[in-house]
Amino acid sequence: MNSSTAYGSIISQTGEYALRAVVFLAMDPVRAYTTQQISIATKVPGAYLSKVMQSLVRAGLVQSQRGLGGGFLLSKPAGTVAILEVLNAVDPILRIRSCPLGLEGHGINLCALHKKLDDATAAMEAAFEGTTIGDLLMRPTQSVPLCDASQS
Repeated sequence: MNSSTAYGSIISQTGEYALRAVVFLAMDPVRAYTTQQISIATKVPGAYLSKVMQSLVRAGLVQSQRGLGGGFLLSKPAGTVAILEVLNAVDPILRIRSCPLGLEGHGINLCALHKKLDDATAAMEAAFEGTTIGDLLMRPTQSVPLCDASQS
């Protein structure tokens, strides 16, 4: 499920949407939320969110409950779910394993440019692997995740 890059930067829009949904669920981990409720709260289009949620369920990060009072819940405590785990469930970060130009002489021996780009990607992966959804909710900032200050 690949999509355009969110903000023209580091992760895809799909990854951004998945993180929004997981953070939202982590904010009230005992309550199940419908796709529509998550969509409204996270400002993610409903049809797109449905696909994202299916991927999160398949990865075992979210569980789906049918019936009255049903919806989606986190499958694990937020403190055990790494940002990287969420991203890998929907649109893994791509590493440079061999010459992107297909130069046979380079093979897996990357030139300085591609090595530096891959090193940066590796550092980003490490940061995302070392940060849990629980960490995000516990970090004090001026803004509450997914909430407009004027509505607080």
